[in-house]
Amino acid sequence: MSMMLRTMIRRDGFGMFGLKVMRGMNMEWGVGGKVGNGGMIAAAVRSASEARLCMSTSPPRTPSSATVPPSTALPMGYADEYYDQAHLVSPGDTTKRAYTYLVLGTAKFIMASAARATILKFIYSMSASADVLARGSVEVDLASIPLGQSATIKWRGKPVFIRHRTDSEIAEAEKDDNAALRDPETDADRVKRKEWLVLLGVCTHLGCVPIANAGDFGGWFCPCHGSHYDLSGRIRKGPAPLNLEVPKYEFMEDDKMILG
Repeated sequence: MSMMLRTMIRRDGFGMFGLKVMRGMNMEWGVGGKVGNGGMIAAAVRSASEARLCMSTSPPRTPSSATVPPSTALPMGYADEYYDQAHLVSPGDTTKRAYTYLVLGTAKFIMASAARATILKFIYSMSASADVLARGSVEVDLASIPLGQSATIKWRGKPVFIRHRTDSEIAEAEKDDNAALRDPETDADRVKRKEWLVLLGVCTHLGCVPIANAGDFGGWFCPCHGSHYDLSGRIRKGPAPLNLEVPKYEFMEDDKMILG
């Protein structure tokens, strides 16, 4: 009987459940003392059938910790066949060249405008303002300067010589137009009215201030290095290389003049 039961259990493939049945039958045999062979076989078959039913209806057990996320990689042997088939392509330039040129052109225009505004702002900051220019102009009353005399006016931090010349001084200055001059200029080129001579009182040698009504030519003399200027302010003797500078001025009326 034991051999028959073991063979049946091994044929059905229920090792664990068959072992439990055998243990139960042995216990019944030992306790009851009288159990027939037919009852033992029927009990074993019934237990094996119940075990087969339980195993077929119960879901497979999987460990809860073995949760593997789905893979995002392409499967092995994958071939990209997208471009092997015809697809609908939108009309127009696929490179968007016109849009690219528009964006780049707009950006360059903005950058150029910003650079121009910066440069102009820098240049305008270097120029003198209106109030500075107003202070740079000086009105001179010519009626206060007698004939044959010179006056010194301070303009923009520099002395300006204004000489009211007589007819003899004018004639002497015009006479020297054809003389050998280091910086050739005629008297008419240096005055707007013959009787009024306006000069910047700075020696062209080293920036000293010459003395009026002095020197070998009756005009101005620089005592620093001995430069002599005539009645038209032209250099006639000494180390000075140029004539005395004529500043910018305008006559407003017969007896009014604006320097600057």
